[in-house]
Amino acid sequence: MSLSPRSFRLELEGGIAAITLDRPERLNSLTFEVYAELADTFFALSRVAEARVITITGAGKGFCSGGDVTDIIAELFARDMRGMLEFTRLTGRLIANIRTVERPVIAAINGVAVGAGAVIAAACDLRVAAAQARFGFVFPKVGLSGADMGASYLLPRIVGLGHASELLFLGEIIDAERALRIGLVNRIAPTPEAAVAEVRAMAEGLAAGPAFAHSITKKMLEAEATMALAEAIEAEAQAQAICMEHRDFREAHEAWKEKRAPRFEGSPAALAAGGGGKA
Repeated sequence: MSLSPRSFRLELEGGIAAITLDRPERLNSLTFEVYAELADTFFALSRVAEARVITITGAGKGFCSGGDVTDIIAELFARDMRGMLEFTRLTGRLIANIRTVERPVIAAINGVAVGAGAVIAAACDLRVAAAQARFGFVFPKVGLSGADMGASYLLPRIVGLGHASELLFLGEIIDAERALRIGLVNRIAPTPEAAVAEVRAMAEGLAAGPAFAHSITKKMLEAEATMALAEAIEAEAQAQAICMEHRDFREAHEAWKEKRAPRFEGSPAALAAGGGGKA
């Protein structure tokens, strides 16, 4: 399947689909086109077997500074309620597609991530921030609810209700150290380049791993949020039994017996050995 977005960069190599937001002169602010293409790309990547992991970062000094004030905000003032709802549903579709794409998604937060940029980062499965990165769910600063694009769903699950309430009511900008302290990011790297390199290394490890099992893990993390414990345990029992039927389970055992690295289905190692199959 061919993917050729016009509004950002997408590279597919070694099992990694690497997205780079590419409007550095505007701190990678989002336009209507970027929103739509990002949403479509995340949806499509579930169907690209070669894409076993997805990474996202920004070009230049910023990760993403949110909606472009000129290209989006100004136009919204000319819209009626139906037009505004069309836009807010588009932005929500992007976040939904990040959460439901059947691949791990890792963000390399190289700089400022505010507004929609902060929500995109929160929607990713893992986040590595450069030491100079800044985060802000700044919607109250522009007269809007902090509950935007799924932020009030995502944040309490990541940082807890107390921290989420503070971030969404106050709209304050926080630094990477505080983001790490409250659990908003998983790791901090000393520089933007180091953050990108660390994310690449994480992605390479995931790409070499069991893609089918990773897709099940992501589905269960999302689905179990609304389950009672007994329901979750049963759902995991069924999911794990399905994984045990997959040939990656046997391959891991054979690799252990033969004292070698496993060649999971569709992984770069399996493809190099001529036994790739479908991911």
